[in-house]
Amino acid sequence: MAVDLDALRVVPGDDARLDRRATDGRLGFTGKESAHAVQAEILDELDGLHDRLWAEAKRSVLLVLQGVDTAGKDGAIRHVLTGLNPQGCSVASFKAPNNLELQHDYLWRVHAVCPARGRLGVFNRSHYEDVVAARVLGVVDDRQCRRRYRHVRDFEQMLTDEGTTLVKVFLHISYGEQRQRLQARLHDPTKRWKFRPEDLDAHKQWDVYQSAYEDAIRETSTDAAPWWVVPADRKWVRDVAVATLLLGVFRRLDPQFPPPDSRLDGLSVE
Repeated sequence: MAVDLDALRVVPGDDARLDRRATDGRLGFTGKESAHAVQAEILDELDGLHDRLWAEAKRSVLLVLQGVDTAGKDGAIRHVLTGLNPQGCSVASFKAPNNLELQHDYLWRVHAVCPARGRLGVFNRSHYEDVVAARVLGVVDDRQCRRRYRHVRDFEQMLTDEGTTLVKVFLHISYGEQRQRLQARLHDPTKRWKFRPEDLDAHKQWDVYQSAYEDAIRETSTDAAPWWVVPADRKWVRDVAVATLLLGVFRRLDPQFPPPDSRLDGLSVE
């Protein structure tokens, strides 16, 4: 089954209204069993293409995952990167900047962990915290944020020009789904460590965060690095959508194994 994700793309210039985009879409699947079967095929093909990217070592791919707390960034990483060569993968997570990072521009720490050639990099949260959370928390004002949108567009264009393909995904869940997931974290001893009291403050500011994300997505969805708003209330839909987006990028890149060293001709191992 081919998964059509065109409707999830935020076309440059679109208003990016999140309340007009479904959080519980099925992408044409009747249930999780059919989605899991398709995802297994996707991951099998992705594994081979990823091996070729690693061997080619000329280009890189960067998957940017954003979303509110409990949107499923960790889960998407676990399920989409399963089986890939760990040598060719890197995952970076961004929390509040430390003292060293604060001594530099806000993109300094981000650029330092962008994937090297041949690698698939994943950002679990990203530089978009600097135009969403930083704005909501009052670290930057609206004027500074508009300037940062320009910085981000230019930064991502530079990465693209230098051989990194960006896949920017906003994992879109509903207010009610977040409430249920936060409550589940409180009740599950294996997940309670993830819960912070500040999560409740952010939940109460749902509309403010949604508005900040809409502005950031609208201002930074470009032809070179578009945003994709993935319905994420259903975790199995989230996973197959992210895997499909990655596979599409790898297919377009079509990495190739390097030609063998000509000195190997006629050699044999005694």
